[in-house]
Amino acid sequence: MKKALIIASLGLASVLSFSAGAAVHQVTAEQAQNLQSMGTISVSQIGSAPMDMRQELAAKAQQEGASSYRIIEAHTGDTWHATAELYK
Repeated sequence: MKKALIIASLGLASVLSFSAGAAVHQVTAEQAQNLQSMGTISVSQIGSAPMDMRQELAAKAQQEGASSYRIIEAHTGDTWHATAELYK
């Protein structure tokens, strides 16, 4: 039991430390004025929370190699859709 708990704790710690080192953050329009655009991304989903939208945008931005993103369009309800501009 202790061994499983230790392994789970170490796994969680490694995931958290990786996420903190490679974090992509959301910026405001003012902050984006000093950044170089890399293009846009879009995400859509049915029946989830708005926080899921931010997590999905951040993950997709990280996959594209962006350091930050700015949401430029968002629609919520039973389904949601968001578009974000990526920055280096």
